[in-house]
Amino acid sequence: MTTKSSGFSLIELIVVVAIIGILSAVGTTFYGSYTQSAKKTSAKNIMQQIALGQTEYLSSYGTYYYTETGGAECTPSAGGGNGATSNDIETNLFSGGDIITSEARFDMCVETAAGGGYIIKASNGSTNITLDHTGTWGEY
Repeated sequence: MTTKSSGFSLIELIVVVAIIGILSAVGTTFYGSYTQSAKKTSAKNIMQQIALGQTEYLSSYGTYYYTETGGAECTPSAGGGNGATSNDIETNLFSGGDIITSEARFDMCVETAAGGGYIIKASNGSTNITLDHTGTWGEY
C-alpha cells in the first residue's frame, strides 16, 4: 500500500531556509563591498573635477587654491561630504556648486606640494585617497 503525501516535510523546509540564509549572507557581503567601491570611485571622480577647477583657478589668479595656508598639511574636515574644507573647495573653486556630494561620504582638502603644485586629499574615516598636480593617485 502506498500513501501519497501532500506538502513538504519539516526537514525539507529547514534545508530551504538554510540555503536562503546562506545566499542572503553572501549577497549582503558582496553588496557592502560593492557600495564601498562605488563611493571610492565617486570620490576619485570628484577629485578629478577639483583638479580641473585648480587649472581654472590657476588661469584666473596665477596660483593654485589651498584650503590650508603657509604650506601646512591639510586634514579633510569630518562631515560626510559636508565638512568645512569640502565647503571651502566648493565655494572657491566651483562658485558654491554642490560638487562634493554627501552621498560619497568623503571629505576633501587641498594642500601645497613640493615644486608649487597641490595635493588633493579625500577621507571618509577608513579610506584615504590622494591626487597630486601630476595626476598621481595614492592611498594611505
